[in-house]
Amino acid sequence: MLDRRFILENPELVQQNCDRRGVKVDVARFVELETERRALQSEIEELSRQANLVSKSIGQAKSDAERNERKEEGRRLREAKDAKQNDAERLAAEAGAIHNSMPNLTHLESPVGGEDASQQIRTGQVDVRPLGFPVLDHVALAEQHDLIDFDGGARIAGHGFYFLKNDAVLLELALQQYVLQLLMREGFTPLVTPDLARGDVLKGIGFIPRGPETQIYSIENHDLNLVATAEITLGGLYAGQTADADDLPIKLCGISHCFRTEAGAAGRASRGLYRVHQFTKVEMFAFTKPDQSEDMLNYFCDLECEIFDGLGIPYRVLDIATGDLGGPAYRKFDLEAWMPGRGAGGEYGEVTSASNCTDYQARRLDIRYKNKNEKGTHLVHTLNGTAVAISRALIAILENCQQPDGSVLVPEVLRPWVGKERIGGNGA
Repeated sequence: MLDRRFILENPELVQQNCDRRGVKVDVARFVELETERRALQSEIEELSRQANLVSKSIGQAKSDAERNERKEEGRRLREAKDAKQNDAERLAAEAGAIHNSMPNLTHLESPVGGEDASQQIRTGQVDVRPLGFPVLDHVALAEQHDLIDFDGGARIAGHGFYFLKNDAVLLELALQQYVLQLLMREGFTPLVTPDLARGDVLKGIGFIPRGPETQIYSIENHDLNLVATAEITLGGLYAGQTADADDLPIKLCGISHCFRTEAGAAGRASRGLYRVHQFTKVEMFAFTKPDQSEDMLNYFCDLECEIFDGLGIPYRVLDIATGDLGGPAYRKFDLEAWMPGRGAGGEYGEVTSASNCTDYQARRLDIRYKNKNEKGTHLVHTLNGTAVAISRALIAILENCQQPDGSVLVPEVLRPWVGKERIGGNGA
């Protein structure tokens, strides 16, 4: 969330930022409520001070009448304080709802506009090229090589769930190993994270754990939710903690299952593995000092590009426009892989993203750092980036690496773990 004092001192800037991001927020109403609440709080503190003085003076009364009079005065002061406290809590609840709906500030270089305004800033080492033969999408390829059982998944858990089978299992495990080895060489600490998190952690990261607009699966009768990404658990790991400045940046990579309701998702763009209710992901997360976060975002983007260049997959990177940013993101880069079987003649599809959330999440989760020889603490900056979302990476690999005979070449970097060069054909 944004700093309250910053909002009060810069209401027009905050309102302009909300408008650019397409978020309906009444900043002026927040300022009105917060100003009134702060005035009430001062009155509450004064009434409390007076009540304490009266309470201490009761023992000094010279008569029962005087003692009773002071007790009555104390009672009146406490009742007045309680009434104002109720008013202050009502104002705080309304102001808090507005405050929580305010998105982060936005990088000055982020394109302004909706989804179509996002700008391409780089492409991969491999160019998009016609395959020169009839292209199959990943669903057809999976059926041909017995790689994915969508019907079985639907019988077990419903549409959007699936079984990976045979060489698809080896590809998933190979992708995890490939990415983990790369990130560990870069100094990331690997973790396997919980698949559940409390509601306050989800809210701190910026997710809506319950309600009609949620994309989260919640556990009935428990304050627990299935995580949509390891960003939730990795970010929550340091909630309420204070790090030493010399230990920053802290770089983590987490393997987790991801669960998403994908409410409203439909159509050919969601065919097969592209938009499913459960998948495995390796997530990057970093805690930095404020002057480190912009470089860390570019570093995350470079790593994502390195991963997909290594796989030999064509891609483009987009600087995401203001109207398409999630609430916590100050700036976001999406990597979209070329998927030859998507749409009528191939389309790009998002496979990774990297976001700098500055101190937006850290303020909610109270994650701080301390400089040596300083008494105070400072909020860290948090960043997240997808190293690999397995389901969508599988789409890109199967469709880009398919051959005229219907077989699929395994990317060279994955072969040590898959144990073969080709799926189907001579590699079957």
